[in-house]
Amino acid sequence: MNRPPQPARRGRDRRARVLLPPPGAPRVTADPPPAVAVVGGGIAGLAAATALAERGVAVTLYEREPWLGGRVAGWPTVLADGTGVTMSRGFHAFFRQYYNLRGLLRRTDPGLDRLTGLPDYPLRHSDGPRDSFRRVPRTPPLSALGFAALSPSFGARDLPGLDPIAALPLLDVRVPEVYDRLDDTSAHDFLDAVGFPDRARHLAFEVFSRSFFADPRHLSAAEMALMFHIYFLGSAEGLLFDVPHAPFPRALWEPLAAYLRGHRADLRTGTAVEAVTPTPDGGHTVATADDERRYDAVVLALDTAGLRALVARSGQLADRAWREGVARLRTAPPFLVTRLWLDRPVAPERPGFLGTSGYGGLDNVSVLERWEDEAAGWARRTGGSVVELHAYAVPLTRRREEAERDLLRQLHRIWPETRAAKVVDARHEWRADCPLFPVGGYLSRPTVHTPHPGLVVAGDLVRTGLPVALMERAATSGFLAANRLLDRWGVRGQTLWTVPDRGRHAPLRALAGWAARREAV
Repeated sequence: MNRPPQPARRGRDRRARVLLPPPGAPRVTADPPPAVAVVGGGIAGLAAATALAERGVAVTLYEREPWLGGRVAGWPTVLADGTGVTMSRGFHAFFRQYYNLRGLLRRTDPGLDRLTGLPDYPLRHSDGPRDSFRRVPRTPPLSALGFAALSPSFGARDLPGLDPIAALPLLDVRVPEVYDRLDDTSAHDFLDAVGFPDRARHLAFEVFSRSFFADPRHLSAAEMALMFHIYFLGSAEGLLFDVPHAPFPRALWEPLAAYLRGHRADLRTGTAVEAVTPTPDGGHTVATADDERRYDAVVLALDTAGLRALVARSGQLADRAWREGVARLRTAPPFLVTRLWLDRPVAPERPGFLGTSGYGGLDNVSVLERWEDEAAGWARRTGGSVVELHAYAVPLTRRREEAERDLLRQLHRIWPETRAAKVVDARHEWRADCPLFPVGGYLSRPTVHTPHPGLVVAGDLVRTGLPVALMERAATSGFLAANRLLDRWGVRGQTLWTVPDRGRHAPLRALAGWAARREAV
């Protein structure tokens, strides 16, 4: 008998929280088994499909693109020098707090040997200060104290401007209570109230908000506080991270696709779903350009625009209020990923990843040959370098060509040796499909469950009620969606882990509680 693998072990944090699913049978026993359509082949859809297929559910996964992975996908392209390479939507950090995503990857890589750790998470401001998380203690609150003590961005002259009482909500972040308190405030206004010095604010906080591809003025402070909890004050995993040592398809998704096929899942890539319609017997039909099939349940694991569009075409789904809520979802501003194949190497001391602030639209720089085998092979053969530049939350008024030229100018500014380099080839990926978490928008976001018991939703746009974000929110919501369906059929679902669901230390929690009561009065 095929048994689902054991849940991935937590990392070094002994206070990581375990979430056990309801009791049930190890596998479905019905013959034929329930049939489920998973619409979307990104992390959320793959997590849902995996948990269902492992337990004997007949899974069909629909993905519009010819490849899996969603925002972490990769596809082939040919450079001007004739080299075949893999392009993607850019660098992704696999933090050690991503327990459920890492558990998904362990299905085909038990030791996570296809991930490699980068030695540091350096940050650089154009005014000169450089910060690093390599020497910062991992265990809170020493992590925050250590960062402040080691960081040149904080100085004695900055202390009088700080309002420690305003910062107290960061000491005891809980979900969903943090949204009750901070969702109506922008990340920008919250940081203003705390009074952090500008440079420290950019390097220590806005790096989190911009991870959501959003301007801090338009991002809910609750989301920024949650990020600070997940990566800094709430978890002992630290801020160092891993990256795949090969392009995303080879390292991550091709092995997982083979694993799913081994569990009899039908993976229909290159197949867009046109509509989903409830049936009188409690199921749903899924229509594509080629056919229409009936399923006992459906998982919608789409990005914001994809979910809005599919629901708009599926006028009978769930109920009117739910459809109107989906229609109100918003997408974050566009972002740009520029990848450059240069004819000479960058300086050997350049880090594999660098977060930046104050360099125009440039948010980070990556040197792919520092960790990815495909880029390293090209660099060895040509004597060149593969450099990737990111710009998050690009203003809608900015012309694409101008933004692309600006990133190259900022690269020359931050690493002067690149001024003499010739660009062998370049790829510019413009995307605008990340969810926006606006001020006051929490209650408008969909949950995993819907008014129809056979319809569930997954993705990083979903509010889970758990301390998860970004790729980990996608993986966690996918497992939660699968668990909800499995529970209907009396089958035990996936065990989940999260970082602690509240502040780690009782005295700090008490301080945060006192501040909340004081604010209420």
